[in-house]
Amino acid sequence: MKLCRFDDNRLGLIEDDRVVDVTAALDSLPAYRWAFPMGDPVIANLAQLEPSIRELAKTGNRYSLSSVALRAPVANPGKIIGAPVNYRAHKEEADDDEALNQGSRVMPIDEIGLFLKATSAQAGPGDGIRLRFSDRRTDHEGEIVAVIGRTVSQIDAGEAMDAVAGYTLGLDMSVRGKEDRSFRKSCDSYAVTGPWFVTADEIDDPNVMAVETSVNGELRQQGDTSQLIRSIAELVAMASAFYTLHPGDLIMTGTPAGVAPVAPGDIVEVRSAPIGTLRVAVS
Repeated sequence: MKLCRFDDNRLGLIEDDRVVDVTAALDSLPAYRWAFPMGDPVIANLAQLEPSIRELAKTGNRYSLSSVALRAPVANPGKIIGAPVNYRAHKEEADDDEALNQGSRVMPIDEIGLFLKATSAQAGPGDGIRLRFSDRRTDHEGEIVAVIGRTVSQIDAGEAMDAVAGYTLGLDMSVRGKEDRSFRKSCDSYAVTGPWFVTADEIDDPNVMAVETSVNGELRQQGDTSQLIRSIAELVAMASAFYTLHPGDLIMTGTPAGVAPVAPGDIVEVRSAPIGTLRVAVS
């Protein structure tokens, strides 16, 4: 399935270039007051929701994709996890570009580990990217994003893919500077995800997913998950070694070489054939 969140928190099933409104499926979700459980309830209950989604899709209202505002497909990620310099070619460019390395040695992922982006940084295609600092360089970093589907802790890499519910695309927007990564990458709208969530069964091989990023039609980045220093399974295992992962947690798997600045008025697109195209405007 390809599921989206659109307009005012509507749940949609993607069929070609149309969105079918299946929001009524959410009526079967458990009702919570305070305190809320960890994790995104849609991702946590995806297996139970699927039959209802399929049935509602037969008669649900249909809208063209161009007529709706797509939001971040996972509404409530407990964590947004980043994988720094997880493509070898990106590490090489970071070693050579002082704007990226800030005069320090770029440490490989096995030394520096992962980092967290604030969940308040999340945005969808319809929300846009709002540059926080007009006087500082802000770069695009297009990525494949893995969505955790069940609660796991200290999981082995050999079993880690069973914990992945599916995938989306992401932009790990980054202000350049000497501050800590988590600080520079957590501005509002600097964790763009979308255009929708694709269940894992729709992906033939997550270890060979191509991804590319363009700005105003100019190709900037091109890579493939086969080029990751740490594979998706290894990233899940690495993250779960330090903290429990919950349904809806997002793992941004790393960006290929070619990161570059954006400016107001730019249109950024991240594409991967098995997922789709994340298109977002910069202001």
